[in-house]
Amino acid sequence: MGAATNLVTEPADRVLTITRIFDAPRSLVFKAWTDSDHIARWWGPRGFKSDVIKNDLRPGGSYRIHMLGPDGDHWSQGVYREVVPPERLVMVGSWADAQGNPTRPETTLTLLFEDVGGKTKLTLHNAIFESVTARDLHNGGWNSALDCLAEYLATA
Repeated sequence: MGAATNLVTEPADRVLTITRIFDAPRSLVFKAWTDSDHIARWWGPRGFKSDVIKNDLRPGGSYRIHMLGPDGDHWSQGVYREVVPPERLVMVGSWADAQGNPTRPETTLTLLFEDVGGKTKLTLHNAIFESVTARDLHNGGWNSALDCLAEYLATA
């Protein structure tokens, strides 16, 4: 089962939930999260450039994304747990070094895509972080990335 089943056991101070409404159809928002060409155009906080190295979009398939930011290289990688177009995406992943060795503990990212009158309500649930500081850093990063996603969707 997905992360929503485990909400009772998650320490609230190390869980991040963000909800956004995007002025784009659900199918497009889902595709922006799952299609390599789309991902590369918005992924990461403002000022970052991303390249999708691997994107095997299926349960058990892996992904790896290289982000180049003002402070250098960042690598994100993991495995898709659930892929339910265009409703739900669950990924387990972590930060890694250039060789693919994890550098931080894994977290689970659950994304829910809901149609709201032709717009899309996205609920992002990311847990469980190793610390409140890690959660807060991801809060800033995800909100900046979602701003980039909104800008990208306006032109897609």
